[in-house]
Amino acid sequence: MRPLVVSRKLVVPTHELSWRFSRSSGPGGQSVNTSDTRVELSVDVARSTAFSELLRERAMQRLADRLVDGVLTVSASEHRSQLRNREAALARMADQLRTAIAPPAASRKSTRPTRAARERRLTDKRRRGQVKRLRGSTDD
Repeated sequence: MRPLVVSRKLVVPTHELSWRFSRSSGPGGQSVNTSDTRVELSVDVARSTAFSELLRERAMQRLADRLVDGVLTVSASEHRSQLRNREAALARMADQLRTAIAPPAASRKSTRPTRAARERRLTDKRRRGQVKRLRGSTDD
């Protein structure tokens, strides 16, 4: 099997991936009862050598509700073949880890509205007020 390529900065080596296979539910006819096509892929995020300290800390924090003793596990059973489920599990794990190690979004710099924007806003307010005043009763 090949290593798990998450990003240019993170490649989890093959020996750190843990695979489990079991019988899958769903389509497959009689063969579903005999072949182990369901796949579970696990990576020990807490002890992996692939993560730098920064990436490990980020992943542990963002995946806290999905980790069990520092281990992230994904499963795949949507395909009838074990090979395709392996590929699906690898893709799912890579997506999870890529999202977890992504740098935080840059905070928005607050800006002031331009003079033209302020004038448009005030003009619209005056126009709206005029409409409401004209709506009043004609019994003066």
